[in-house]
Amino acid sequence: MSLVQEINKRKTFGIIAHPDAGKTTLTEKLLLFGGAIQEAGAVKSNKIKKGATSDFMEIERQRGISVATSVLAFEYRGKKINILDTPGHKDFAEDTFRTLTAVDSAIVVIDVAKGVEEQTIKLVEVCRMRKIPMLVFINKMDREGKDAFDLMDEVEQKLGLQVTPLSWPIGIGATFKGIYNIWEKNINIFSGDNKQKISESTEIEDLANPELDDLIGSDYATNLRNEIDLINGVYPEFDMQEYMDGNLQPVFFGSALNNFGVRELLNAFVDIAPTPQAKETDLRIVEPYENKFSGFVFKIHANMDPKHRDRLAFVKIVSGKFERNKNYYHVRQDKNMKFAAPNAFFADKKEVIDESYAGDIVGFHDTGNFRIGDTLTEGEKFTFKGIPAFSPEHFRYINNADPMKSKQLEKGIDQLMDEGVAQLFILEMNNRKVIGTVGALQYEVIQYRLEHEYSAKATYEPFSVHKACWVEVENENSEEFLEFKRVKQRYLARDKYNQLVFLADSPFTIQMTQDKFPSVKLHFVSEF
Repeated sequence: MSLVQEINKRKTFGIIAHPDAGKTTLTEKLLLFGGAIQEAGAVKSNKIKKGATSDFMEIERQRGISVATSVLAFEYRGKKINILDTPGHKDFAEDTFRTLTAVDSAIVVIDVAKGVEEQTIKLVEVCRMRKIPMLVFINKMDREGKDAFDLMDEVEQKLGLQVTPLSWPIGIGATFKGIYNIWEKNINIFSGDNKQKISESTEIEDLANPELDDLIGSDYATNLRNEIDLINGVYPEFDMQEYMDGNLQPVFFGSALNNFGVRELLNAFVDIAPTPQAKETDLRIVEPYENKFSGFVFKIHANMDPKHRDRLAFVKIVSGKFERNKNYYHVRQDKNMKFAAPNAFFADKKEVIDESYAGDIVGFHDTGNFRIGDTLTEGEKFTFKGIPAFSPEHFRYINNADPMKSKQLEKGIDQLMDEGVAQLFILEMNNRKVIGTVGALQYEVIQYRLEHEYSAKATYEPFSVHKACWVEVENENSEEFLEFKRVKQRYLARDKYNQLVFLADSPFTIQMTQDKFPSVKLHFVSEF
């Protein structure tokens, strides 16, 4: 196969949703259709029976939530599909934002009863900002919930999307009869007993066909015909270009747990979702079909296997073809590297691969060379843009609780920060370590992982900071900057990359500081 054919086979997308909308369950069912797993283990009431294939960290199994982003791949109808399952919990939003830099499209999962929730709004905003094409999947149709038309209105208003349904529910909750597939013009009858298997659908080209009345009863049939007429009158027709530009979002209905409506979603996805897209760097735009390889690190995961202290850097390939044991150029460190055992992922199984193409996600074993946002090329010096660190919202001093284990603690903190779980600030005045996170739950994860993966114990102490501001200044020897450093010395720290950070205790302080020292610029994002 030629390079272009290989790249055109690939579709890489992320699944985003509020916690508990059924994201991990949907991921599993997609794998089931792709023939990648034989039986799906759903995450039910946090008591995990079989355990979801995509959640492999101990703490995820205990709580029934996804904390890390997992990467899964499967083949379906001649396409290679890469899924990035993201944490829905808001304390891990930063990980999700970074994952969205590595996808070409997204599926937004919405719970039929709860409708649009706050976390979904934030994540969809990021997709809109980056013009990522989105599909919407309204889940849990077999439970009582909001009317389908009301839900469509809510999605339009709260998420600011322009929607068009490509499948439509017949009834809801106890009266849920099935789904009419507008995209393929067929009907799928719901029986409720096919959770692990794949159900068949009946072709219905024309809704006026009396066969429809036999299938679902005449009341439902009449209702469906009226609703489809209404849809044709109210919603725009599906337009491929509008969808690709991020201006139109197709909507599907179903129940991931009961394996229902998932195939309709997957078939349409394979037909319409974009192949790998071009990406911006600080020099130029990189096209996927270029002959030379390039890619960037969007995630680092330490201790994939607790028996080995290994770190894996997840790299999204943006252009060309990656080959094992070939020399590639690490732009930030200005050195060449080669990778003897690059991994491709399949749920919790990894396999070593010889080559990979634009659109794929590859894992490199890392001994500390990589940071989030690093670029690899075949020698060209450019850096991919748009992978920032955000200012944390919670800050605590971290203290060593076991003096005998200070080395383990150092190493643990170092590796977890590289992974992007949280950010480390070292105070200029006394070298005390402060950990900043986006959400409070991350402190538990850090403490748990330090103890279980690095056998180090840590305690926290409150530290009242409102925001971390990265400091930018034209002249480091100017009187104004030296005065700023003298006045604010108690609140100055260095981040992991030795950038100067001002830890402000209130929005008022930030305002005052900017007024008093106009040449000192403060940023809430590390990439400015």
